[in-house]
Amino acid sequence: MNSCLLSFEDIDKTQITIVGGKGANLGELSRIEGIQVPEGFCLTTEAYRRIVENNAEFIGLVEELSFLKAEDREKVSEINGKIRNLIEGIIIPQDIDEEIMDYLKRLGEKNAYAVRSSATAEDLPLASFAGQQDTYLNIIGKDAILRHVSKCWASLFTDRAVIYRLQNHFDHRKVYLSVVIQKMVFPQASGVMFTADPVTANRKITSIDASFGLGEALVSGLVNADIYKVKEGVIIDKKISSKKLAIYGLKQGGTEKKEIDIARQNTPTLTEGQILQLEQMGRKIEKHFGRPQDIEWCISWGHSSDPGANPSNEVWSLSSEDKIYIVQSRPITTLYPVPEVNTDKNHVFFSFGHRQMMTEAMSPLSITFFQVLFKQMTGSPMYEAGGRIYVDVSNEMRSPLMRKSFVKGLSAIDVLMQKAFYNLIKREDFMKHLAKSKKPMVGGKVIASWLLKTIDCYRKNDSAIVEGFMARNRAALTDLERQAQTISGKELFDFIDQSMVQLKDMIFDTYGVVFAGAYATNWLNKHMEKWLGEKNAADTLAQSVANNVTSEMGLELLDVSDVVRKYPEVISYLENPSDETLLEDLANLEGGPEVSEAIRGYLKKYGMRCSAEIDISRTRWNEKPSILASLILGNIKVYPPNEHIAKFEQGLKEAKQKEQDIIDRLKQLPGGSWKAKRTKKAISVLRNYAGYREFNKYILVWYEWIVKQVLIKEAEALVLRGRLEEIGDIYYLRFEELKQVIETNEIDYQMIKNRKEDYEIYNKLTPPRVITSDGEVISGEYDTSNIPEGALAGVPVSAGIIEGRARVILRIEDAQIEEGDILVTTFTDPSWTPVFVSIKGLVTEVGGMMTHGAVVAREYGLPAVVSVENATTLIKDGQKIRVNGSEGYVEILSEKEH
Repeated sequence: MNSCLLSFEDIDKTQITIVGGKGANLGELSRIEGIQVPEGFCLTTEAYRRIVENNAEFIGLVEELSFLKAEDREKVSEINGKIRNLIEGIIIPQDIDEEIMDYLKRLGEKNAYAVRSSATAEDLPLASFAGQQDTYLNIIGKDAILRHVSKCWASLFTDRAVIYRLQNHFDHRKVYLSVVIQKMVFPQASGVMFTADPVTANRKITSIDASFGLGEALVSGLVNADIYKVKEGVIIDKKISSKKLAIYGLKQGGTEKKEIDIARQNTPTLTEGQILQLEQMGRKIEKHFGRPQDIEWCISWGHSSDPGANPSNEVWSLSSEDKIYIVQSRPITTLYPVPEVNTDKNHVFFSFGHRQMMTEAMSPLSITFFQVLFKQMTGSPMYEAGGRIYVDVSNEMRSPLMRKSFVKGLSAIDVLMQKAFYNLIKREDFMKHLAKSKKPMVGGKVIASWLLKTIDCYRKNDSAIVEGFMARNRAALTDLERQAQTISGKELFDFIDQSMVQLKDMIFDTYGVVFAGAYATNWLNKHMEKWLGEKNAADTLAQSVANNVTSEMGLELLDVSDVVRKYPEVISYLENPSDETLLEDLANLEGGPEVSEAIRGYLKKYGMRCSAEIDISRTRWNEKPSILASLILGNIKVYPPNEHIAKFEQGLKEAKQKEQDIIDRLKQLPGGSWKAKRTKKAISVLRNYAGYREFNKYILVWYEWIVKQVLIKEAEALVLRGRLEEIGDIYYLRFEELKQVIETNEIDYQMIKNRKEDYEIYNKLTPPRVITSDGEVISGEYDTSNIPEGALAGVPVSAGIIEGRARVILRIEDAQIEEGDILVTTFTDPSWTPVFVSIKGLVTEVGGMMTHGAVVAREYGLPAVVSVENATTLIKDGQKIRVNGSEGYVEILSEKEH
C-alpha cells in the first residue's frame, strides 16, 4: 500500500491534489534558499479519501448538500453538523496511525505541533479559500494529534466552508483535504506580510502586520497590529498600535491569552532591521511563486517545539539574533492584474470599458481584435489586464497642456475616473517619473483637422451634412457586407486590414459634426446656468432630435410591438419563446407571418446590436431574436398603440416649448437680443447635429457584425475539420493566433481550455477605472456634503426628479418592466435603448454626461443619475426610490413594494 504521508522536502507545487494548497506551498517554501520553514509532513488526501469514499452515510449526506443553495443556510448547517460528527467518529486506519507515529518519532514525540487543514481548493493562484478550514496549535502527543486530524477532516464541512464552495461553484465531492502536521514555533512576535499593499494594491509596497506572541491573536482580531510599509528597501510608514493581549502556548498543550504589561503595550513589535529583513524574504518568496504573496511569519529565539523551553511567556525585546520562520505563503487573490509594460518608468492606464459602458470581461479574440482596430485608428497600443482593455495615458499626463485637456474632458465620460486622475496629479513623486512615448495618442495635425471641421460644421449648421454622412456610411457598410460573403481563409485578414482603414476614414471624417453638437450642448448648459440660473437646459432641448439612430431603435420597437399586440396567440408564445427557432415558430401561429416580417425588418436595421456590443464574441439579436421578446411584451403592457409617434411628438413639443421659454427670458436681460441670437444658433446646431453622435457607434458595431459572420464561417470549417470542438472556441484564440490556425490548421487545445478558465475568473473581477504600472488602483470620490444624508451620490446626466419602483436588471433579456419603473443596472450601451422606452428613470454604476445612456435618457426626457458606485447591490429590486437627475443623487424611500 502506498504511503499516505509526505515530508515537506518531498513536496512541490505540482502536488496540490495530494497535499492541498497549503501543503504544496510549504513544500515549495522549504526549497527556497535562505527561507526557514519549521519541519513537518503532510497526511495526504489519500487518507481522507480512504476514510469517506465508501461510507454510504457520508455519500448520502454530501449528495443532499449538492442540491442546496448558499441561501439555504439552516438546512446546510443541519447537514454539515451530521457530516462533521460522522467524520470525527470514524477510527483512523491502523496503517495510517503507525505511519504518523513513525514521523513523530523522527521529529520528536514530545514536541508540540500545529495541525492544519490543507484543502485541494485552498491557497490556489486565483481562489485562496483562506480560513475556510480549521487549524489547531500546540498539540502534544500522538492521540491528541490523531484526534485533531479528524477535526481537520471534519472542518471541510463547517458552515463557512460549505457556503463558500456553494457561492463559488466548487463541487463538495471534488474537494479533498490533506492535513499538515508541523513542529510548533513559540514566537516572541508573529504576523502576516503582503508583498503588495492590500489597501492600494501597489506591487512595490510590502505591508507587514506584526504583534507579540502567536499569530492567532492578530488573525482572530483580538489585537490591533503594528503596520509597517516598505518600498524597495525603505520603510515609508509605521503605525504602532496599543497591543493589550498576546496568545502563548501552554506547557501541557493548547494556548492561553495573556495581558501585556502596560509599559510595553506601545512598544514596536519589530526592529527596523527585522522589518527590512522580512521585506527581502517576502520579495524572494514572491519571485519564487511568480506572483504577490500573503505570508505568515514568526520570530523566535530559536526553533523550540517545547513551550516550556521559552524563557517566559512575556514580551521580550527582539534582536538581530532572533530567527525568522515562514509558516505559510499563499497568493493574494484580490489583486487586479496589471497591464504589462517593458519599462521601469511610471505608467498610468484608464479602463477603456468604463468609457464604452462595458465593464464585463472580454474574450481573447475580442480584446486582440479591438487592439488591432485601435492601433489602426490612433497608432497607439491598447493593453490587456484581467480580461479588459486599458489605455496608457502616461504621455498625455506628462504634458501640463494635454493633461488639462484630457482630464477636463473626462467630466463628460466618467466623473469618478476624472476625480481619480485629479488625485493622481497631486502625487508629485509619481508624476515626475511618468513615461514618455515617442508620439501622442492622437497627433497634433489630426486634432487641428478636427478643430477646423468643427468650426466649419458649426458655422454651416446644416442637417444635410449629417444626412449625407449617414447615407454614405450606410452604403459603404452594405458594400462591405456584400464583399464579406465571398471571403474565406487567408484573404479574411487582408479584408479586415483594408476595411479597418475604410472604417477609420468613415468615423474620423464625421468628427466635425460630432464635436460641433457636443460644443453646442456644453455651451447651452454653461450659458443658460450663467444667464438664467438654469442647470442642464440642453437636456430638454435635446429631446426628439433628428437622426439619432439609438433613440430611433427604441421607438421603432414600439412599432413592432403594435403589430404583435393584435395577435393573442403570438403574445402567449413570446412569453416563453425558443432561442433557436423563434422566427420559424411564428409561421405556425395566427398573425405569425406578419409579426415575423416586422421582426425581420427590425433586425435588418438593428440586429447587429446586443449588450456589451464592442465585444465581438457577444450574441447579437440577429443570432438570438428571443432577447427582444420581453422588451416587446413590456411595451405592450406599458403603452397603448401608436406610442412611437406620440412619444416623439411629445418630446418635440417639450423641446420647442423650452426653446421658446429660454429665448423669451433671454430677451428680457441686458444684451438680450445678442444672447437670444447666439442661443438660438446653438439650439439649432444641437438639434441638427447631436443625434449623429450615436451613428459612429452604430457603424462600428455593424462593422464588427460583418467581421463576426466571416469568423463564424471559419470556425464552422475548423469544427468540420476536427480542429475545434465547438464554434465558440474560436473566441479563445488571439487575433494573430487565429491567423496562424487558419494557415497551419494546428491548434493548442489545452491553451483554449486554460483561457476558458481564466475568462470565468476574470468575469468575477471588478475592473478599476484607473490603475498604475505598480498595480496601484487610483480611486475618485464624490463630495457628498450637499446631498441628503444616506443618499447615494452620482452624476446628474438628465434633469428631473422621479419616484418609482426600482427594477435591478443585469441582463437585457431579464427586463420585466411595468408602468412607473426605474431601471437600475451596471451600465447601459445602445442595446438597452428599447428598455428606455418603458421606464421612468435611470440609475447606472458607470457613465457620464456624454455616454450613450445619458444621451438617450435626455432625448426621452428620463431623469437619470449615473456613476453611482455599487448601485445594483445597495438598491434592492422592488424598493421605492427617488432619482434626482438635476442634482445627482438617489434616495431609497422604502423597502420592497407589495
